[in-house]
Amino acid sequence: MKEFAKLIIDGKELTLPVIEGSEGEMAIDIRSLRQETGYITFDPGFGNTGTCKSTITYMNGEQGILRYRGIPIEQLAEYSSFVETAFLLIAGMLPTREELTRTSVYLNDFSLLHENMKGFYRNYPPKSHPMGILSAMINAMRSFYPELIDIDEDINKTYLRLISKIRTMAAMAYRISKGEKVVSPRPDLCYCANFLNMMFNNAVVPYRLDDDMVKALNIFWILHADHEQNCSTTAVRVVGSGKVNIYATISAGISALWGPLHGGANQAVINMLETIQKNGMTIKECIAKAKDKDDPFRLMGFGHRVYKTYDPRAKIMKKMTDVLLLKTKRKDPLLDIAKKLEEAALKDTYFKEKNLYPNVDFYAGILLRALGIPTNMFTVMFAIGRLPGWIAQWKEDVSDPETRLTRPRQIYTGNQIHDYIPIDKR
Repeated sequence: MKEFAKLIIDGKELTLPVIEGSEGEMAIDIRSLRQETGYITFDPGFGNTGTCKSTITYMNGEQGILRYRGIPIEQLAEYSSFVETAFLLIAGMLPTREELTRTSVYLNDFSLLHENMKGFYRNYPPKSHPMGILSAMINAMRSFYPELIDIDEDINKTYLRLISKIRTMAAMAYRISKGEKVVSPRPDLCYCANFLNMMFNNAVVPYRLDDDMVKALNIFWILHADHEQNCSTTAVRVVGSGKVNIYATISAGISALWGPLHGGANQAVINMLETIQKNGMTIKECIAKAKDKDDPFRLMGFGHRVYKTYDPRAKIMKKMTDVLLLKTKRKDPLLDIAKKLEEAALKDTYFKEKNLYPNVDFYAGILLRALGIPTNMFTVMFAIGRLPGWIAQWKEDVSDPETRLTRPRQIYTGNQIHDYIPIDKR
């Protein structure tokens, strides 16, 4: 292992420490760079910049690896539940049976909303986007549920309160937007089954919970639970570095997730597939348009900033989507288009050379459609799944002695100094 890297600037040699991660990732520690040389680094989008040391999630984009606390995502998707995975991310270890039971009890106990909070929902305009409502309501929780300082029963109740209430808020927003009566959570149902029941149960036609649908939702949320230092997680850490309360911090993460380049990508995939279907476009035509730089058409759900091979989450999502559609006996024409697009793209030299493979968003929207989730709720579903990761990242960041208030530098390219001109002489 190299212990130092040497940098020569203006004839001056600077020795910089080298940091090695547990999986062999290498980094050059440049914290002394500006002080020693007056220089800073320039890295738009932070694609080559490490902002923290973390023990939560490991990703290897070249090999298509994703692990939570060292456990492969494939094993968690097959054997774990979303609640157990959330415990793993936040507590740092898998729970015992007793711990998992106690966590589930707390999640049920905390599932109801404060009565005064319910009034907020009735005052949002009918066309308000669910993500905007969710971000505002999470922020408002600080007024109703003050943070607990001490950790109780191994996991701070504040964390469990957030994880429990976010699904209630999401289901409530959906029901009110449709003019339907709000369905209260049931203590006899698990986390995912409870959400589906609150979303879709009807007094006229009772909703029938299906094991495969519950399994599919568990998998969807497990696959989205954390993903290293992405846009929204970075937002959580940046906001949290100012010692902001956790509710405001999570609200910032939700806002960052809202955009079509991040959490809204699964919705963008559905919009693309619907456009292809509506316009009767052939697969060959789609591939040609996607490769044309002058054409505004983009093949959404392909490519990733980190993964340079097939996203491991996409394989799991695709398999579960097939199972769900077969079980529900639904035939989704968008899935047929998606599979044909994938097959054509994976054979095309252009996509191979640019390492453009399907990512998790390519099949996520189709799975959500099979569950009956409306398109405008897709990003909310992402936010519910990502919440344990945000909490784990915030918790890790505030307890790290190396954490500092985030304050990036810039390269100023504006006007040089010039005198003020009075308004009557301009």
